[in-house]
Amino acid sequence: MSYALRALDHSKKRVPKLLCQEQSSLLRWFSQGGNDASKIHHHGHGLRKGDGTRNPSTDCSSSRASFKHCQRTPALDKAKGNIARWLKMEGDKVSPGEVLCEVETDKATVEMECMEEGFLAKIIKGDGSQGIKVGEVIAVTVEEEADISKFKDYQPSKSGAAGPPETEKQSEPAPPKKETTEPPARQLEPQVSKPSQTPSTEDRIFASPLARKLAEDNKVPLTSIKGTGPDGRILKADIEDFLASRGKEAPVATRKAAEATYLDYTDIPHTQIRKVTASRLLLSKQTIPHYYLTVDTRVDNLMEFRNHLNKLQEASGGKRLSVNDLVIKAAALALKKVPKCNSSWTDDYIRQYQNVNINVAVQTDNGLYVPVIKDADKKGLSKISDEVKLLAQKAKGNSLKPEDYEGGTFTVSNLGGPFGIKQFCAIINPPQAAILAVGSAEKRVIPLEHPIEEEYEIGSFMSVTLSCDHRVIDGAVGAEWLKAFKAYIETPESMLL
Repeated sequence: MSYALRALDHSKKRVPKLLCQEQSSLLRWFSQGGNDASKIHHHGHGLRKGDGTRNPSTDCSSSRASFKHCQRTPALDKAKGNIARWLKMEGDKVSPGEVLCEVETDKATVEMECMEEGFLAKIIKGDGSQGIKVGEVIAVTVEEEADISKFKDYQPSKSGAAGPPETEKQSEPAPPKKETTEPPARQLEPQVSKPSQTPSTEDRIFASPLARKLAEDNKVPLTSIKGTGPDGRILKADIEDFLASRGKEAPVATRKAAEATYLDYTDIPHTQIRKVTASRLLLSKQTIPHYYLTVDTRVDNLMEFRNHLNKLQEASGGKRLSVNDLVIKAAALALKKVPKCNSSWTDDYIRQYQNVNINVAVQTDNGLYVPVIKDADKKGLSKISDEVKLLAQKAKGNSLKPEDYEGGTFTVSNLGGPFGIKQFCAIINPPQAAILAVGSAEKRVIPLEHPIEEEYEIGSFMSVTLSCDHRVIDGAVGAEWLKAFKAYIETPESMLL
């Protein structure tokens, strides 16, 4: 008869490459009958062998394992995660490949799969559990259904490492107490009062006996009162006037304190994506020397070009193209023309990327996501449009995988079309060196240089602002990129060449 306690990692393919230590553990109890738990077998990574009899319902020290480490991102220095929800309940039968729960990581929600067949005996970290550290036990599975009841009151060990059994700790002799004898108290010598020096008249405060008593009863320092009697003597009326003035000030202070105390507010807990976004943006503004370049691009030709393509799309059963799809394509081609903007800063060198991978900012109820369109310069407009729609849908459903947002080299953020923002400056998404902020299009009056019949015409202009890392992109290089981008926007047919 033997039992084994195992620590299981969820599938490696489910773990984000750029997120660190986002695995939790499952304890597995194997039974072949009987109640003898005298052997703890070595299994998995770094699982230590136990000696002697251990009670599985109270001792978890032998089940600790050293887990795999994933690549660490610059913005993530804590290996914690949250349990979004359990898809299996206690007592359910589980099979290899079935999803046990959804784990909320720094950037997305990943699925945790079962590795072996059995039964889910105990859920230790339920739905919504937050701040789960690497190595913490989140659930227990058993091989036999009859063993489920054995883990009804199971609780894992709270200690970080296996310690000696309590019996060993109790058997250690306590250090002998040192007896200390107090020295006999000295006989107090009678103190003879010495006549004090007569205080000078300059330091004395003259007050009537009644005023002194009234001040003492109300804990009013006489030094704070100016006397109105002869030679500045403090009278009873002076104390009463002081108390009356203080009474008028007290209700005002009390009312202000009450207003501050009874503010109506709601505390909203931080989500993982909100924490990471805050950390990365703070890092960006504190460490990256931003500068901004803004240009107005005329989009009349772009809108006509888009309308023509959408007619072709509808005729062939495809989906309509958005202005943002054309912006992504133009940005990708401009990066090919000016590759210095498709780079990252390191302490030893500037890394220039050969791939043009465009991150697209997507706002959701859970926070800001930036899924990536890989090799956008090589893809057609229809392909880019389909990928953007799919990734935006996954982001809003909180189901992005690591490969959906990793590996970007440039970011596009558009607040013009969805929200009507005319112009704004975006914060660079590290380790990238630039981000393009796209505003809304507006109609403007344009004077004609050589008027024949009319002196002006109406044109639509869209403002775009490029945020650059000055360590990587000089001002002239950023201006060169904007010039190339503007040319693609104003002559959109060239994007098809």
